Amino acid sequence: MILPGAEPFFLPGGKRGVLLIHGFTGLPAEMLLLGQYLNKRGYTVLGVRLAGHATAVEDMSHMTGEDWMDSVRDGYALLSGICEDISAVGHSMGGLLALRLAAEKPLERLVTLAAPAIIHPGWGVEKLPPKGECVGQYVPKARRNLKNVPEAVNRTYRKMPLLCVHELLAVMEAAKKCMEKIELPILIVHSYGDHTADPKSADYIYEQVKSSEKEIFWLEKAGHLLPLEPERELVFARTAAFLDEEG
Repeated sequence: MILPGAEPFFLPGGKRGVLLIHGFTGLPAEMLLLGQYLNKRGYTVLGVRLAGHATAVEDMSHMTGEDWMDSVRDGYALLSGICEDISAVGHSMGGLLALRLAAEKPLERLVTLAAPAIIHPGWGVEKLPPKGECVGQYVPKARRNLKNVPEAVNRTYRKMPLLCVHELLAVMEAAKKCMEKIELPILIVHSYGDHTADPKSADYIYEQVKSSEKEIFWLEKAGHLLPLEPERELVFARTAAFLDEEG
């Protein structure tokens, strides 16, 4: 059963579509404020729910990176039946999945928000046990208490399946392998204060994609949750301005 308020969301608008993709252990509600902002500008917006997310953490433990990518592909297919063109905006792991989508499907524009091409050293990923030892193992996550956000945002999982950390790393590697195929306009949004996705990630993506139109938009005060934190209005405005551009 999907947690209350954590369902996928669809906001009908014009013929230009935007696919919003949340991050690892997250939920669609994290992208809702951005979706509403874009919808008011005339976009049709779909916020997908990645497989195994926003239900029970045990569901997530059985999912793979390909399951998550299939959720994104399904969302793209739905929007493509409604809209004349589609852009994608992904937060954190959602940004990596958006990069993969851009290598597979026709997209108009692409925005990554704190996409982790490199995990911050503070996470100690090098200490992750081998995959075979991670079955049934979880690590705790801190409770959220964010203000002025959709209520469901604070209902994220309280623990994280170690198996899925391996899947996250696999998603990272898959995204890196496809970056040289990406030529569409891309906006890379990142914060200097991100202690999850190392800020070096932004430079890595910028250098690896082959887009002639590419930009890094740096934030000074935010952390990792760019669609939810105090500088989110800057994120929304810059994302909308980028999507509004033509050519």
